[in-house]
Amino acid sequence: MTKTIGFIGLGVMGQGMVRNLLKAGFSVKGYNRTKEKGLPLEKDGAVIVDTIQEAVQDVNVVISIVGYPQDVEQIYLAEDGILASAKPGTIVIDMTTSSPALAIRIAEQADAKGLRALDAPVTGGDLGAKNGTLAILAGGDEDAFNTVRPLFEAMGKSIARFGGPGQGQSAKLANQIAIAGSMIGTAEMLLFVTKSGIDPTQFVETIKSGSAGSWSLENLIPRVIAENYSPGFFVKHFIKDMNLALERAEEMGIATPGLALVKDLYDELAASGHAESGTQALYLLLKEKTPSD
Repeated sequence: MTKTIGFIGLGVMGQGMVRNLLKAGFSVKGYNRTKEKGLPLEKDGAVIVDTIQEAVQDVNVVISIVGYPQDVEQIYLAEDGILASAKPGTIVIDMTTSSPALAIRIAEQADAKGLRALDAPVTGGDLGAKNGTLAILAGGDEDAFNTVRPLFEAMGKSIARFGGPGQGQSAKLANQIAIAGSMIGTAEMLLFVTKSGIDPTQFVETIKSGSAGSWSLENLIPRVIAENYSPGFFVKHFIKDMNLALERAEEMGIATPGLALVKDLYDELAASGHAESGTQALYLLLKEKTPSD
């Protein structure tokens, strides 16, 4: 494996991931549809290029993290996309939260072109990307996974392979179901605490080491208390993930009424103008639904 990585997608998550790859000694050729968003990475040592073809040229590993399954399909399967442009032997890793079926399709087409594909979505939000503490949930060829593990270790703390193509995506959707429950619980908790006249910061500090402790409690509720609704993870992307999970659950015949409820609330939140806010903005919707004293 060479030390130069092609990286597609330089948004909130991608920038933190690229910086940690650079810190670990890898070189990065980065591409973003809106080039200007990636330019700040140049001061960290990344080379920002104009096309996907340039990003995948003369590298053995390509990483992508973009917005939606349709974006994944476009960058991988288009005539000028990753699979058409990468040299045989390249390992391509999609770290977007996407469709298990699409991950399988990409892996099959990659194999036909002499490439190896991994689906390796991540969880941990912008802080995890920045701090190199992401959880990475992978599916695909075991040998390819072991080959690129040093890259994963530069970006993440908890790393696991769950099986063949698509299994990383299935694992991530399961993770999103758990997050949906956590988000509604912590948002309702904060509203209950504040309406009770309890100091929310003191309360969170007291319970975080107990059975109610969670990542959302420790990382997102302090943002809400500070009235900071900037995105570590966009509402619009969480809705996308919940839709994917609901679709997959329906295919498997699984009842997920809690997930459906939370997704409906986030749809309402997005419609009220918060699609670009962070997922912690759910609190605002619940607050709006609460009668004033």
